[in-house]
Amino acid sequence: MKLLVTGGAGFIGSNFVLYWMAHHPEDFVVNLDALTYAGNLENLKSVANNPQYQFIRGNICDTKIVVQAMKGVDIVVHFAAESHVDRSISEPAPFVMTNVVGTHALLEEALRAGAKRFHHISTDEVYGSLKLSDSSKFSERTRYDPRSPYSASKAGSDHLVNAYYHTYGLPITITNCSNNFGPYQFPEKFIPLAITNILEGKKVPVYGDGKYVRDWLYVEDHCRAIDAVLQKGKIGETYCVGGLTEDMNNLSVVKKILHIMGKDESVIEFVKDRPGHDRKYAIDWAKIRQELGWEPLHDFDTWLAKTVLWYKEHESWWRPLKTT
Repeated sequence: MKLLVTGGAGFIGSNFVLYWMAHHPEDFVVNLDALTYAGNLENLKSVANNPQYQFIRGNICDTKIVVQAMKGVDIVVHFAAESHVDRSISEPAPFVMTNVVGTHALLEEALRAGAKRFHHISTDEVYGSLKLSDSSKFSERTRYDPRSPYSASKAGSDHLVNAYYHTYGLPITITNCSNNFGPYQFPEKFIPLAITNILEGKKVPVYGDGKYVRDWLYVEDHCRAIDAVLQKGKIGETYCVGGLTEDMNNLSVVKKILHIMGKDESVIEFVKDRPGHDRKYAIDWAKIRQELGWEPLHDFDTWLAKTVLWYKEHESWWRPLKTT
């Protein structure tokens, strides 16, 4: 089987490429990535010379590149996206181009080329925000209510993917996942920023009062979830993928990192909140558990400590990126 992985040099994409090639060594993987600031081929050094792997540098908005990358492909796994909320607030246009226009270009070629599956990776942020006092969770039945240019662009891409299923019969599946953490995550993101700032002797910025709640999912569990959907998921269906069963706010996460790294809370620096900051995300992942037998295997505390250790041991990977 031949897979096209878009954005396969990014954080989740590269972890997925490594996971897939380890668990499905008979398959051929094509990695299409534009190598923007968040794409890094260093993540994939271990498979760079594998005869079952091919890297193509290009933008998913470039139809000629997409046609080339899609040749003979059975399954498309679409990660490529602009994903940092702060960047979407300061400059929304690239998010619309990559996340909406780029997804459309891929859908058109997947349809023309007769792809057997188009799997789209999305986010829980398309569902909007919950109140801290709200005990409900996002599910596949939750109404879309995006609040940032990032989440609005991802919502648009979700709708396009579903439209190509209902209108043209393209065999699609979608996963809406919670916040991922683990190795190879670009250090502008919350957890690696906290870890690397501590390693550099800098303050750890925390937005507002720090009581923003997120669901955290270890990246390998996310890869396992995609695998389960590709193997057993129902065409045309969406599956929510989360990692936690209890709420955890950002300040609690920072305090856990400080404890692991032997630092006190004096390094925390509360900073001005960002516009439209979603208060709470929570994921109900009952559907994927009940229908596909998936559940997260990596608990937060153990794998947060392992993530801290990874960044300690890979300073040569992250330090150059903090000047990007």
